[in-house]
Amino acid sequence: MKFICTKCGHEESVTTRKPACDCGGLWKLDFTPEPFSLDKIDKDIWGLFRYHRFMALEGDAWKDITLGEGMTPVIPFNDDVFLKMDYFMPTLSFKDRGAAVLVAHCKSIGVKKVVQDSSGNAGNSVAAYCARAGIECEIFVPEGTSDKKIRMIRAHGATATIVPGDRDHCAAVCRKKVKDEGVFYANHVYNPFFYEGTKTYIYEVYEQLHRVPEHIFIPLGNGTLFIGIVKGLEELLAAGCIDHMPQLILVQSERCQPFVNAMEKHLKETEKVTIQPTLAEGIAIGLPMRSPEILEYIYKYGVKSAVIPEATILPTRAMLAEQGIYCEHTTAGVYAGYLQYMKEHGRTPDSLISMCGAGLKSDHA
Repeated sequence: MKFICTKCGHEESVTTRKPACDCGGLWKLDFTPEPFSLDKIDKDIWGLFRYHRFMALEGDAWKDITLGEGMTPVIPFNDDVFLKMDYFMPTLSFKDRGAAVLVAHCKSIGVKKVVQDSSGNAGNSVAAYCARAGIECEIFVPEGTSDKKIRMIRAHGATATIVPGDRDHCAAVCRKKVKDEGVFYANHVYNPFFYEGTKTYIYEVYEQLHRVPEHIFIPLGNGTLFIGIVKGLEELLAAGCIDHMPQLILVQSERCQPFVNAMEKHLKETEKVTIQPTLAEGIAIGLPMRSPEILEYIYKYGVKSAVIPEATILPTRAMLAEQGIYCEHTTAGVYAGYLQYMKEHGRTPDSLISMCGAGLKSDHA
């Protein structure tokens, strides 16, 4: 197991403290798991580490890090939609999947302090698991981030540094600290160990339903869940658990849609877009760092897109809440994107949508 640069092909040990290759390319994990099988799941573990035989893990640090994340239910919401209730997590968002694995990796290689930039959820998760691991943590968040997310970060003992400007500027400020001070960058975009956690989303769906739904709607900002889902599906295909790739539909805000724009022009890399204010803050990424990798997947698997009309987010959130689903604004936006997709393409049965974050995390107007 090793890191390989996605740009120049340089190989590096996974114990490196470098956030990226010297050429600027991001790391990809060179790891091929054994073929997935329901018979090989460690069913004595109630959580995502029940799949440890199929995950890139070094040592047993995860045993002391886990907070029981994963194994969230899949529920039938209506005749056409399954909801994967991923806000049933220790920090109330799906980011716990990746953070648990990434922080376990940090612990296994002796990292003492990390920094991370986030719109809130990933930072929250990293802060929680660092607290569990005894690792010092600082999270950079852009101004406008939900106050409740910031307070949760600080409650875990991490430093929450609020950066004026948008999400992309916040990331730039954090990366400058990494470069200047050499602190470990526990970032959900840069470090591929995070995707070893998010791919378990698909493992769970397959274990729970004994199949994978035909349509999967995925919120796409930096690609944390998207990359994990594609990796998981590729592994199920390779193992013969499924015989075809389901139709993937990426969901972006009308106020920040770099991938939708790139798909229209068939670009190999997204162009930077100016982020307009949006309630879908969790996917408001104007310059996604892994866009070449993500676009390669998009074209390879014929991924389609759905755009969230901003005016539909709050009404959709209210509609979900009236059905007992109290989710945050970005998550409601994904369902709004699904509804918009149906308007444009007709009924879309057997659809899977992630309820990524809990409503209490973004209970603001």
